[in-house]
Amino acid sequence: MKIAVVGATGMVGQVMLKVLAERQFPVSELIPVASERSVGKSIEFNGNTYKVVGLADAVAARPDIALFSAGGGTSLEWAPKFAEAGTTVIDNSSAWRMDPTKKLVVPEINAGDLTREDKIIANPNCSTIQMVMALAPLHKKYSAKRVIVSTYQSITGTGVKAVRQLENEYAGIQEEMAYPYPIHRNALPHCDVFEENGYTKEEMKLVRETQKIVDKHIAVTATAVRIPVVGGHSESVNIEFENDFKLNEVRGILNDTPGITVQDNPDTNTYPMPAYAEGKNEVFVGRIRRDESRPNTLNMWIVADNLRKGAATNAVQIAEYLLENELV
Repeated sequence: MKIAVVGATGMVGQVMLKVLAERQFPVSELIPVASERSVGKSIEFNGNTYKVVGLADAVAARPDIALFSAGGGTSLEWAPKFAEAGTTVIDNSSAWRMDPTKKLVVPEINAGDLTREDKIIANPNCSTIQMVMALAPLHKKYSAKRVIVSTYQSITGTGVKAVRQLENEYAGIQEEMAYPYPIHRNALPHCDVFEENGYTKEEMKLVRETQKIVDKHIAVTATAVRIPVVGGHSESVNIEFENDFKLNEVRGILNDTPGITVQDNPDTNTYPMPAYAEGKNEVFVGRIRRDESRPNTLNMWIVADNLRKGAATNAVQIAEYLLENELV
């Protein structure tokens, strides 16, 4: 397969290259793509060196699949150009997620909806992916009515500038900041920009994307918080179901769900943490317990590496599905 990685020099693009190599995706030719200032730079992949090219040259090369991680504006302008050239685009930005003509895909949940005609496929938001991985199989069994989620999100979700800010603050250096306040020894209830309703874009992504992927009738409310952590995103998730459940059955369903690892033993202090999720492709679920204040309601703690399953791994898994099912 001829594969383009758009945004190859960025944080997620670099992880996409790692994941492609680790999962031994059959790349016969790699086309690393980046902004004009990076054109001509060299990228190492599977023991070979490739030159970074611009977007127009990448379209002309007609790759089979283009993995996009270059921001919404770039995706809106260039994804249709790749699609017109016959390339299937898997886009990691928010540009196409809520477009009713585009599929929003977590492979373990709804890859079966994909067809050969889907030339632009949207990768969901990182915090959405890890939540719906656990929510979808439980919804199928017990019918979720309402979800309350509070996130504890890694600075890597903001990008290199945020990582630099935290490192500078550790070192006592005052330089350009990614956030309006210090992040070291702090928690910012502010992920992305605020919308008119008082929620941030990140919070509303959790609402809208969950409804699109799992069920439009599930009521979702979210609070998204940025914390000084590098390894991944954590979420406290409270789900009210139509039907009652048994905790052992819930654990069994999650244990049997591909891509989920249950870490849930209070006796041994076993629970998911971003320090241990970093660099891994699974979604980790623990602190599984009944909400004793409401009937048919469950609490869970969900952790995943936001650059992996939350972005790069999910995109590569979509590509794998397309290849395995001869949809590209």
